[in-house]
Amino acid sequence: MTMSTEKAWDWARRLEKIGLAVRARLIAARRAGEAMSAAVAQEGGDTIFAIDRHVEPVIEKEIEAWPTEDKPVLLVAEGMGEDGRRVFGDAKEKLKYRLIIDPIDGTRNVMYDKRSAWFIAAIAVDRGEATRLSDSFASVMVELPFSKQTLADSFLAIRNEPVRALRQDVATGSTSLLAVRPSDAKTLKHGFAQVANFFPGTKVMASELMEEIVRGTLGRVEPGAAAVFDDQYMTTAGQMIEIMTGHDRFCCDLRPLFYAVLEKQGKWPKGARGLECHPYDCAGLLAARRAGVVITDGFGKELDAPMDVHSPVHWCGYANEGLRRAIEPVILNYFKARGLTPTA
Repeated sequence: MTMSTEKAWDWARRLEKIGLAVRARLIAARRAGEAMSAAVAQEGGDTIFAIDRHVEPVIEKEIEAWPTEDKPVLLVAEGMGEDGRRVFGDAKEKLKYRLIIDPIDGTRNVMYDKRSAWFIAAIAVDRGEATRLSDSFASVMVELPFSKQTLADSFLAIRNEPVRALRQDVATGSTSLLAVRPSDAKTLKHGFAQVANFFPGTKVMASELMEEIVRGTLGRVEPGAAAVFDDQYMTTAGQMIEIMTGHDRFCCDLRPLFYAVLEKQGKWPKGARGLECHPYDCAGLLAARRAGVVITDGFGKELDAPMDVHSPVHWCGYANEGLRRAIEPVILNYFKARGLTPTA
């Protein structure tokens, strides 16, 4: 299907509209003192909290309002049952589009009113079960602010165009353009970088790898020196955006690989999945790439994933190719030393 640039931007704005509606609903629910933090289900690859139930009807309403000619569309998302799928439009007709959404990426951040979470979405022309994130022709990331925050950002992207970034005053609705520029620093020295280290189970390995990255790229850390700063932002979209906007220089989330190593070592139940990144967490991939971020999987290959809610995803994000050339060999050697290679 050939699509004009104008039409693709129309789709990006349509996805942003869903995100803005989710933002408005969360703000209203918070002000009304509605329940947020209770765990209510385990669906679509993750825990569903009361906060998620606030936004699911908003998403459904927005998609149901889409023109008939743009349906049927398959929505892939948390909260859409165990398989994370729902068809909008005539289910007997051939699907036109496949839409993947994480309604609240970083739920725990905003649920406990600590930090922003993000609405993220990507849409592709449907290719059946072969449809992947790399097929996306539009993608958005919309900030879901916590209560003290008065400004919130949106990032919109289509293929072959620079990402568009907007900052909105959530009280007045006024918007302004936001600069997007990853760091051009060629080392991690005096910059922010992280190996995702959110939950017990993989913390030791994540910390070991971070230490090896610093030693392998900067040498021995001097006593009392703070060579690299670590900010564990518990949201994939937020991690990518921190690199997009020049705040962070490097981030990786390698939990699926850590679990694989632990399983080899007999320290993790065979075949068991831990809490890890999924394709919907990476729905903002197109936006990050159009902002100039270098993103690979944990083995240095181009990051891609099927549009589903269960596949494990490991990824690395670099502000520039210089940082990738410095850091990637350290990561590859770390896993090779533990018997894990791309073909293992």
